[in-house]
Amino acid sequence: QVQLVESGGGLVQAGGSLRLSCAASGRTFSNYVMGWFRQAPGKEREFVARVSWSGGTTDYADSVKGRFTISRDNAKKMVYLQMRNLKPEDTAVYYCAADSSFQATMSMYDYWGQGTQVTVSS
Repeated sequence: QVQLVESGGGLVQAGGSLRLSCAASGRTFSNYVMGWFRQAPGKEREFVARVSWSGGTTDYADSVKGRFTISRDNAKKMVYLQMRNLKPEDTAVYYCAADSSFQATMSMYDYWGQGTQVTVSS
């Protein structure tokens, strides 16, 4: 069992930055691929980014590539999402999730946090 708690969301103007954090507890954190997903009002949840067990491999949705950076600190059991040059279309609830496979699709992720709201004003 892995418990995930996100933090760091808030209101920011377009062009601004935010860093989301996700604290994990429970089973061995380094055994899990960590992902960030988001869900905007009226839309389906979508993939944002993921990071491999050691942090050496990352993957991003095209919509955030070059603006968002995912990272992890296994010693602290933390995963981060640094978001820069935010756009109004980035407004969503952001969730972190954990799975044992880097190839897992969103529906396959085993553990989810409760989400943190990010609102980008124009």
